[in-house]
Amino acid sequence: MSNDTRVPLHMLQEITGPSPKGITWGIPWDKGVLDRNDPLSLMGPDGPIAMQSWPTAYWPDGSVKWTAHSTVISVKDAGELYVSVGEPSAYAHQISVTETEDSILLHSGVAECVIARQGERLIRRLTRNGRMVCSGGSLVALREERTAESGGTTIREEKFTGRIQSVTVEQSGPVRAVVRVDGFHRADAGEREWLPFTLRVYMYAGLDTVRLVHTFHYDGDPDHDFIKGLGLAFQVPLSGPLYNRHIRLAGDTGFFAESPKTLHTRRTKGKYRELFERQCHAQAVDFDPAEDEYFMGLLQDSATWDGYKLVQDSSHHYRIWKRTKEECCWLKTADGHRSGGLGYVGDLTGGLGAGLRHFWEKHPSAIEVENTTKDEATFKVWLWSPDVPAMDLRHYDTETHVESSYEGFKELNATPYGIANTNELTLWALPASPGPERLGEMLAELHEPPMLVCEPEYYYRVRAFGLWSLPDRSTPAKSYMEDRLDGIVSFFQREIVQRNWYGFWDFGDVMHSYDPVRHVWNYDLGGCAWQNAELVPNMWLWTTFLRTGRADVFRMAEAMTRHTSEVDAYHFGPYAGLGSRHNVVHWGCGCKEARVFMAGLHRYYYYLTADERTGDLLDLVKDADYSTLVMDPMRAYFPKDENPVHLRIGPDWAAFCSNWMTRWERFEDTEYRDKILTGIQCLKNAKYRMLSGPSYGYDPETNVLSPMGEDNSGRHMVICMGGPQVWFELANMLDDPEWVDMLAEFGVYYNLPQEEKDLITNGEIRTESWGHPVLSVGIAAYGAYHRQDNRTAEHCWHILLDNPFGDINLAESEKTVIHLEELQEIDWMNTNEASQWSLNTIISLELLAGSLDRVYGKR
Repeated sequence: MSNDTRVPLHMLQEITGPSPKGITWGIPWDKGVLDRNDPLSLMGPDGPIAMQSWPTAYWPDGSVKWTAHSTVISVKDAGELYVSVGEPSAYAHQISVTETEDSILLHSGVAECVIARQGERLIRRLTRNGRMVCSGGSLVALREERTAESGGTTIREEKFTGRIQSVTVEQSGPVRAVVRVDGFHRADAGEREWLPFTLRVYMYAGLDTVRLVHTFHYDGDPDHDFIKGLGLAFQVPLSGPLYNRHIRLAGDTGFFAESPKTLHTRRTKGKYRELFERQCHAQAVDFDPAEDEYFMGLLQDSATWDGYKLVQDSSHHYRIWKRTKEECCWLKTADGHRSGGLGYVGDLTGGLGAGLRHFWEKHPSAIEVENTTKDEATFKVWLWSPDVPAMDLRHYDTETHVESSYEGFKELNATPYGIANTNELTLWALPASPGPERLGEMLAELHEPPMLVCEPEYYYRVRAFGLWSLPDRSTPAKSYMEDRLDGIVSFFQREIVQRNWYGFWDFGDVMHSYDPVRHVWNYDLGGCAWQNAELVPNMWLWTTFLRTGRADVFRMAEAMTRHTSEVDAYHFGPYAGLGSRHNVVHWGCGCKEARVFMAGLHRYYYYLTADERTGDLLDLVKDADYSTLVMDPMRAYFPKDENPVHLRIGPDWAAFCSNWMTRWERFEDTEYRDKILTGIQCLKNAKYRMLSGPSYGYDPETNVLSPMGEDNSGRHMVICMGGPQVWFELANMLDDPEWVDMLAEFGVYYNLPQEEKDLITNGEIRTESWGHPVLSVGIAAYGAYHRQDNRTAEHCWHILLDNPFGDINLAESEKTVIHLEELQEIDWMNTNEASQWSLNTIISLELLAGSLDRVYGKR
């Protein structure tokens, strides 16, 4: 690669504060451009910057398709940045990884973290320049058991602590180190193990931060195993007088700042008032035993505060408490709205800062500090606070409501067994109690981790993730469509806030369809509540980010990816590799489908960020087609026969294609490429190629699709769940003209009048199976483009422009209504069409832009 093809980069969002930050990101490459042996270097405004690089995907010709990179940069480096072929620069600090029989030691040059290989104390110690700031870190859980008895219910709590099962060094520098810890929570009094976890520990060279990515899986019985609390506990050594120890808890915009022994008494005056102000600013306080004997006596007499906690019990409220002793009450100290989720405990020699990302968004969360008067405080970050009702994962009913509520099949199957939840934390090994500016910098890093991204024009040029268009406002028609696209994103961003779509299990998702009578979304109407990746809003948001570079859209897509890949999906158990369709409860629908958990939804995030947890999930689904043996996708329509299972080429086989394509490109595993090729050949052999079916018999062992007729189910399901997006990108990898022509043929055929269809398929395929034209526009545009079909192209634009999302300015159509409070409402809204209209418009603007002006001008 020459310097002419260097890759410009920029920060997704501005870096806050002067401290250097560790960053990991991904870069796509065009086919044949980057050889796997080419070294890569990072240049900043002042010269080369040290960078660690590794490939994450390959093209079929062996060239690199995606790379991942890690670096450490400061504000001064965050100007003009670019990556190009060249030897990477050496860094002043290099992270070192030392493995022993019982531990793994990570040393950044500033901080040292020791991770155990066995036992309950996962982090043995965290030091900064030799001074210990954390003497242990463990995972904690509380199980609540309820026993119904005459006259009431008995509740018993059982404590569990995480125990290590295995430890793996995944990266060992020179810029970044990653260690993965797997295990279970074990009862403190007993042998039961449950709630398997994965904890990844990240450190960057030269930094005092430790990043943690924590995943837990639910493997209990929801009728009996209620999670009362779930979190991480850190031991923090403390020394010195109590008045020189400090606690910080992030509020809405400021910080709660106190000491276990406050200098505030009713007689704090004069120089003691000045000392009190010094204490509040975490500055050292000294007393002369002779001169200050009386005031020191007052301090001896005053209350000593041993415990503090901040509990975020909803998306709109938190409360801070403190207490003197365990046998005494908690005293309310303050109330607020949305805490930053950051805490600190330490003394004059430094201490530990810890924060939980999306603290209020994923309530009920908490930060708790105990034993501040002892030699070792306990600093807990609760993912689920024990100060609120226990987590209840039972279904909302004991039966399904298929006809009235669109709940899929009559089987209940509403189990949380195998779902997961992932959370991100950051630890700081600090040399002193942080002031407001440093705390603010830490908050910014916690909530919006620094990210490097490419320019939209670069993503577009190398065709990252297939077909999409750059924004273009060069004509009134194109500007009109861009306004509509922006308006839909803005509506959902406002709606997330207005409708409070937050919570531990809900954050990242949006709802499915709207009830204009009650002025609410269908939160209680079975299959019409949570979206659960229905009609691929993930793809819409990620494509919107790629074309615009908007940070707010990136964060929205990131949250949705975390949700749909964890909460809506099964990571083990009988439904492993499948996900739950939309429902009142995320795991409530009886339909367990591959398309909810398919790699095609989540690979955007993996390749853009190199997130290891998402990489795990992409590989987990590679054999999801075998789960159809447990749950036949078409069991309600086709009886058992000689075929092991029955499925549709979309969304089922299309989802498998996305899984196999991702496995193939990540690991060059041609076994999974061949699975795709086998299916494509079966479709080529069908009587009318992709027009036939779309349901087939299927055998996971052979990957053969067996014909079951030319017209046996609806075609709209083939193309509305991400199939076209997967197939378009796959076409760029396979270099198979017939595959491209099959897709084009399907797109052109979709909206033809029946008499014209009959000329092609001899009257064997009925019109009714080709419904919902707006869902077809993406693949129809593909057909119009490849077959140079102006009639189909113009028809695509008519479908889009005549749709409410193309016809109406959402911002101008909102009306004010009263529910519990005043709200802005669009009473015809549904997320399915919002997502598909947007995706298909973005594709059409790329393939059919020339015909838009003609159609728009005739309106």
